Amino acid sequence: MVKGISRRVVVVDSPDRRYFEQAIFIVRNDAAGEGVSARELVEEARRVAQEYTGGAGLRKRIDKLPPVLWAMTGAGVCALVWLLVSVL
Repeated sequence: MVKGISRRVVVVDSPDRRYFEQAIFIVRNDAAGEGVSARELVEEARRVAQEYTGGAGLRKRIDKLPPVLWAMTGAGVCALVWLLVSVL
């Protein structure tokens, strides 16, 4: 059964076409009232589609690393450079 209601949709081509061709997002009716532009809707749809296909997997894992690990990595690199400079 088809209702006489029109909906706004955003169609995004899949970044990984092994399984999906397109992703279709149905826009909430109140999204337009919140001052969201069409460009912002498309960018958010692309981001979500990319996330679901796993294209942002490595970046997501890197972003979740704790700051302490980043500090320890930086200290290790500095120590390694100091060691190489002092030996040479």
